[in-house]
Amino acid sequence: MNITYRVELTQEEHQYLEQLTSKGTHNSRVIKRANILRLADNHANSHETIAALTGCGTATVFRVKRKFVEEGLESALNEGKRLGRTKALSAKEEATLISIACTEPPKGRSRWTLSLLSDSLIALTDLESISLETIRTRLKDNELKPWKRKMWCIGAMNADYIAQMEHILTLYAEPADPLYPIVNFDEAGKQLIEHIKAPKGMTPGQCYKVDYEYKRAGVANIFMFFDRHKGWRKAKATDYKCAVDFAHCMKELVDEDYPEAKKIRVVLDNFSTHKASALYKAYPPEEARRILNKLEFHYTPKHASWLNMAEIEIGVMSRQCLDRRIADMKTLKQELSVWATQRNEEGATIKWMFNVDDARSKLHKGYDKLRVN
Repeated sequence: MNITYRVELTQEEHQYLEQLTSKGTHNSRVIKRANILRLADNHANSHETIAALTGCGTATVFRVKRKFVEEGLESALNEGKRLGRTKALSAKEEATLISIACTEPPKGRSRWTLSLLSDSLIALTDLESISLETIRTRLKDNELKPWKRKMWCIGAMNADYIAQMEHILTLYAEPADPLYPIVNFDEAGKQLIEHIKAPKGMTPGQCYKVDYEYKRAGVANIFMFFDRHKGWRKAKATDYKCAVDFAHCMKELVDEDYPEAKKIRVVLDNFSTHKASALYKAYPPEEARRILNKLEFHYTPKHASWLNMAEIEIGVMSRQCLDRRIADMKTLKQELSVWATQRNEEGATIKWMFNVDDARSKLHKGYDKLRVN
C-alpha cells in the first residue's frame, strides 16, 4: 500500500453521496463505500480513521479509494459486488480462513468481523478480492462463529459440588406442598439512568428514538423470590443488599408471603449475607429465632447459578421489564410490581426437566473422577 490514492469529490459527486447515505434505501455495502469516499475526500482522514468510523478494514478503504481514482464513482460504490454464484475458495485458502477465524482478533478489536476476516485473508493469500458472502458461507459450512461469545461457568466437579447438586435436584423433584413450599431466592443489580433529552415516540415510518446522552442516577438492587409450583414471583427493589436487607426479605417471606406454611425451603447461593446470622443483625434474638424456625436454607454449590431457578426468572425480568432506561427508584418499584403481577396472573412458571439421573448421565466425567481405583 505504498501508492497513495487521493479522493477528490466534485460538488455533484459529494451531493450524490450525501443523498445516497441519508436515504438509507440502498444496500448496506454501497452505503459503507459511500461513507468511505466522503470521509476520504481531500485526504481529510487516514485509512485507520476511516476504517474505525465505518467498521471495516484498512484494506477495504484502500481498495475503494483505488477503484474511485482508477475507474470512477460507480465502480468504487460497487467494489467487491458479487456477481453470480459465490466464488469458491481453494482448499488452502479455506484452511487459511479457518485458521484466521480460530485465532485472537487484531489488537483493538474484541472479535472478528466478516470485513476483518476478508482483509486478513487477502493479506495472507494471492486473492485480490473476496466477497463477504463467500466468507460468511465458508464459516457457516465449517460451523464457525468468531463473532459469538458464550459465557459458561460450572464449578469444579468435586465431591462437595456433586453432593450439593444432587441435594438441590432431589429437592426440586419433590411434589408441590403448600405447607412446605420451595422458594428460589437471588438478587440482581439495575443501573438507574436518566434521559438528558426526552425520547421521540414512534410514528409511521419512524422508530422510537433515544438520545445517546444520558445521566447516571445510581444503582438499585433487586431481590427475586420465585415459587415455580405456584407460578409466583416477587421482585423487590432496594438501595442495598446487605445482611439487614436479606433479613427483611426473609421476614416478609414468612409473615406476608407464606403465613400458613409450616416450613419454607429457600434455595439460594452462598453469598456472604445469605446466612441465618443476618436475622440476628436485624431483629432481637427471639424474633430472629421465630423467623428462622419457619425457614430451611438449601444452598447451591459454588459456581452453580444454573441450579437456581430465580436466575432464570431474573433473565425474564431483565428482558421483559428492565431492558430500558429507568431513572429513579419509585419508577423501578412501580414497573417491577406491574410486571410481577401480570406474570403471577398468567401463572407463568418453569418446567424443570433436569434430575439426578440426568446429572449422572450428562456430567459423568465429573462423577468418574471421584472413583478411587
